[in-house]
Amino acid sequence: MASFNKVVLVGNLTRDPEVRNLPSGMAVCDMRLAVSETYKNRDGERTESVCYVDVVAWARQAETCGEYLSKGSPVLVEGSLRMDEWTTKENEKRSKLLVNASRVQFLGSGARGDSRDGGHAASDSPPRRSAPPREPAREEAPPQGNAPERAGPETDEDNLPF
Repeated sequence: MASFNKVVLVGNLTRDPEVRNLPSGMAVCDMRLAVSETYKNRDGERTESVCYVDVVAWARQAETCGEYLSKGSPVLVEGSLRMDEWTTKENEKRSKLLVNASRVQFLGSGARGDSRDGGHAASDSPPRRSAPPREPAREEAPPQGNAPERAGPETDEDNLPF
């Protein structure tokens, strides 16, 4: 049976991110995200529903989240669902579902960032330089033998508009 585990959420942090280091030295960042939905109920009244989701980020991404995000920061999180299970001191089994982040995108200017750059960099850091121009794509050799030709132009993932 095939399976697919992908989560994409947009919301605001409910508290400051908590960064800690594992004994191996890898950084881990725990965050809590509030994702809200507004809809009309049966009576026609606007109702807001909020879902709170625990998110964990790893390595350099964890460090960046701890440095630039704070309570209320809007973020987009991509990742997968993970079941976290543990046993309490009273020997009770506990579990919770959380999102293991593969990407955290900062969406707005935060309290720690400069509004001119969307809150992605601290205000005392030097301005970002633009990336050097890319080299033109190399032409591939034409297909040989009975290999089927490609239909349509080849796309470069870096040139997609989204």
